[in-house]
Amino acid sequence: MKIAVIATNTTYIELTSLNKQVEWQRMENTSSLLQLQDVSALFDLREEAWESDYSPISYPVFINSVCQPLKEKGHSKHIVRINGWNGFLERSIWEIAGSVSEAHQVVLNTLDRKYTLLPDEPGFVTARIIAMIINEAYFAKEENVSTEEEIDIAMKLGTNYPKGPFEWSKIIGIKNIYKLLEVLGEKDKRYTPSLLLKMEATQS
Repeated sequence: MKIAVIATNTTYIELTSLNKQVEWQRMENTSSLLQLQDVSALFDLREEAWESDYSPISYPVFINSVCQPLKEKGHSKHIVRINGWNGFLERSIWEIAGSVSEAHQVVLNTLDRKYTLLPDEPGFVTARIIAMIINEAYFAKEENVSTEEEIDIAMKLGTNYPKGPFEWSKIIGIKNIYKLLEVLGEKDKRYTPSLLLKMEATQS
């Protein structure tokens, strides 16, 4: 199986480590995809993947689009959304939005990944929860409740989280967290970003 990938170094390594037998073909952008032969699927893991036009190709496409639903762009049925944030591709169960075809399932089986089909809404489930946890941690830091290190330790020991909220924010990227919170906050004020989080995201 040959799979084309458009990604940063980090996400490319994370994805390609799932199956070394796959013939991975790294691409710079979508314009060169038509030149590839015998491609089974495309993973576009760029943050701007949602904006691209995939109509010239017919094979399954997985795009990293945590914030933007497919319906807003009018993507066709061979496009599905996944959470391509750093650290999420290594999870054994992926959250997917869109029409998962048999061809999509063949790719997922090859990568030994199960999936949960979710509504085509911003944030999926896990990203929403983690973004809110990180936001609450920033509120606590903003109010001088504790330090980043102490909050991370407390959350890992007290709730058995695999990572603390500030560790997550560094892995995922604070700009990604802020962008999702802004989108979610438009309809639900519970997701309004803390001032400290906003400051770090906009100044970094």
